[in-house]
Amino acid sequence: MGKRIGIDVGGTNVKIALVDEKGKIIYSNSVPTYAKMGFEYTVNNIKQSIRDLMKETRTDEKSIEGIGFDFPGQIDYKNGIVKLAPNIPGWVDVPIAKMIEDEFHIKTRIDNDVRCAALGELKFGAGKGCENFVCITVGTGIGSGLVINGKLVRGASNAAGEIGHIKLKAKDGAICGCGDTGCLEAYASGPCIVAMAQDYIKGGKSAKFAEMASDGEITPYIVAKAAEAGDPVAKRIFEIMGEYIGLGLTSVINLLNPEKVIVGGGVAECGDLLLEPIRKTVKKRAMVVAGSAVEIVPAQLGNSAGVIGASMLIDE
Repeated sequence: MGKRIGIDVGGTNVKIALVDEKGKIIYSNSVPTYAKMGFEYTVNNIKQSIRDLMKETRTDEKSIEGIGFDFPGQIDYKNGIVKLAPNIPGWVDVPIAKMIEDEFHIKTRIDNDVRCAALGELKFGAGKGCENFVCITVGTGIGSGLVINGKLVRGASNAAGEIGHIKLKAKDGAICGCGDTGCLEAYASGPCIVAMAQDYIKGGKSAKFAEMASDGEITPYIVAKAAEAGDPVAKRIFEIMGEYIGLGLTSVINLLNPEKVIVGGGVAECGDLLLEPIRKTVKKRAMVVAGSAVEIVPAQLGNSAGVIGASMLIDE
């Protein structure tokens, strides 16, 4: 296996990396997405970033084995088309794989960002050596990638793994960004942490996270820091988040019987504040055989999981 390029396209920045056969990043850089300028502008920026990478690393088209992209949203993996990227306006039915292949004549593949993170963890991270695992990311929403019998699962329309939209309530549930109600993501995500903290303050009560938010803006990071400092309200918020996520995962664990659940994403960086209540809930609620077999662990590749996993897509 030779060197590959992994590209992580987000709403704010595009990360690009040259990755070797051991999953090590040789070179990395990032450029603004400038989504408001239209997808053509961003694609041209990406092409220039690839040229810059080749120049900086003294590589060329012949020495790059493949290029892989990860995108948030709906991806047509087989045809290399971004069907819809909700957080990147203008990215609708964009044939990005063909556009890059036509420019550089290098094999190019694309997939969903969380699925690429799962692939990175499978090859080089917390999922290495596992045959069956679930990789979830907890941030603005909750996404996941599924690995069954050592293979990434995509589903009939490349939409497998929407754990954030498991239903926790049949009627009158919280409204989710997908338009439905009662979804896991509507109860446990970064915005939910902020909303719970704000509701507490609106009740006229004091909390350490309110004092720590010097500019008045409460973030999941601030609530996590307050919890680490012993604030009981902040700690309870994370316990509630973990209970909800653990409840959603219980259904997945009962269904798939994985060896591991790998937890990553911005909110998950708070570690055991979130992981411990997840573990307790799964132990309490999952069926004994499946629940006793699963290990719930933090992701190992951090912010690099996407570009590393994307660089591996040409093997899929």
